[in-house]
Amino acid sequence: MSKTRIAVAGAGTIGQAHIDAVLNSTTCVLSAIVDPSPLAGEVAAKAGVPLFKSIDKLLAQDRPDGLVLATPNHLHMSQGLQCIAAKLPILLEKPIATTVAEGEQLLKAVQDSDAKVLIGHHRAHSPIMAKAKEVVDSGKLGKLVAVMGSATFFKPDHYYADAPWRREIGGGPILINLIHEVHNLRMLCGDIVAVQAFASHATRGFPVEDTVAINLRFASGVLGTFLLSDTAACPRSWEQTSQENKAYPTCEDEDCYVITGTNGALSVPTMRLKTYPRPEDRSWWKAFEVGVVGMVRDDPIKLQMEHFGAVVRGEVEPLVSARDGLQNLRITEAIALAAKTGQTVSL
Repeated sequence: MSKTRIAVAGAGTIGQAHIDAVLNSTTCVLSAIVDPSPLAGEVAAKAGVPLFKSIDKLLAQDRPDGLVLATPNHLHMSQGLQCIAAKLPILLEKPIATTVAEGEQLLKAVQDSDAKVLIGHHRAHSPIMAKAKEVVDSGKLGKLVAVMGSATFFKPDHYYADAPWRREIGGGPILINLIHEVHNLRMLCGDIVAVQAFASHATRGFPVEDTVAINLRFASGVLGTFLLSDTAACPRSWEQTSQENKAYPTCEDEDCYVITGTNGALSVPTMRLKTYPRPEDRSWWKAFEVGVVGMVRDDPIKLQMEHFGAVVRGEVEPLVSARDGLQNLRITEAIALAAKTGQTVSL
């Protein structure tokens, strides 16, 4: 079987991660890179593929089987619509768009044309998340009651100096980081139907928040709390616990999610499991049966690329659909609104 030809638009940090994934794929091959920046020439030369300055030129001269859109957020809607109109399957990096209104427009185009669109929430392809969802769905925890989560980390000062827009409204951890967490929580506990939030910028003093405390209500009745901060020197974040991105050091004894049910609790990503051996005799005076759920770690970016190839070939439906991508954005915007107004925001 000939390999599926994939091009990548955007040769920045995440674009290069996708390029590496295609280069190392067993089912896909990199056909081209699309990027107007001068530095993109070096990336294309290193990968040994042609460089195009625009998607228009790519489509006219060397149409691939599928295209990864790893371009700046504000281009997602226009480039997504362009590819949908051209009937070109896409892997569209998160967020699906910069606003819910744009995301709704993109979703409508996907539905009207039955387009093949995979949204790049790569953690959805994580074996850790798959195993955690398997445990939850198995009923070992009993009826789900609550989830506690955190994304606490310290971004150095140069992170903001290098890109001053991150200090302003529209930057900050709610819109930059939280959308990943929203998708993970939806995978584990179902749809989120209401949110509350307190935000603070007391540490850095920027116009944008640096710390947020969030309450969540899920459609199932599960309640959740989540602590988000990019100025907290604490490693309870996915990056610093999952071991999936080697750019980050790992604290193997820390977790960023604890899912609790009526019969036990699962800590993620250590996968420590505590359950009552006799559900009919549950009590806080009784000892838990303690264990660790076995699993195999793998790179979710790599697995996402293999999945995208299968989507392009029509073998599977997208694991993260345009509708999923829009709902993640909708919840993230609701949390920002709740923090701004002090009100409960229903979805």
